[in-house]
Parts: sequence; structure tokens; C-alpha cells
Amino acid sequence: MKGGDEMVKKEKKKVEKRAKETPRERSKSVTFTYHAPEATEVFLAGEFNNWDTRSLPMKQDKAGVWRTTIKLLPGRYEYKFFVDNVWAEDVSGLETTPNPLGTHNFVVWVK
Repeated sequence: MKGGDEMVKKEKKKVEKRAKETPRERSKSVTFTYHAPEATEVFLAGEFNNWDTRSLPMKQDKAGVWRTTIKLLPGRYEYKFFVDNVWAEDVSGLETTPNPLGTHNFVVWVK
């Protein structure tokens, strides 16, 4: 069983190392993009910022794509884009989930 003991020790070291990591070290950079060349301002709002429609402004590139990158811990997050003072509801290609307001939120998974 010596080989089994070594495996247990290796796993224990992994767990201990992970426990010592700060949340900042475990967080991942996640980039959100929204194509809206006609928009004048776009903000990102979600569970990660208490749905604040002003705290995460996005920047537009020359192609009309708005983007922002934030750090998130692994997990599942719901979010939306707030475009020119209106929630964006119809964005193809993104995972969605119903919300209590009768609309849908977008979902991002951070691994």
C-alpha cells in the first residue's frame, strides 16, 4: 500500500496548496463582449456587482464591439448588458436562464 500512501500525500499537498491561495490567486480574467456599433454606452451588470448598471462600463472598439474584462472566482454567474439605459434582451449565442422578472439573464461559467 506504499503507492497508495504516496497518492494520498500528493492529494493532501494539492488541497493544502489550494487552501493557501487567496481568492485573487484563484480568480480568472473573464472578457465580456457585446456587438452594438450604434450604442452610445454599454455597461455590464450581474451577480458579481449586485446588478449595478453603472459600475462596469464597457469600451467600444472600431468594429462596434463593446468589451470589458473582470476577475471572477470559479462558479456560475448571471449577468446582462445595460445598453443606452435599457437591458439588452436578445443576444444570440449566449446561455440564458429565466429570471423572476419574466425576462432572461445571460449565464457565464468560470472554471
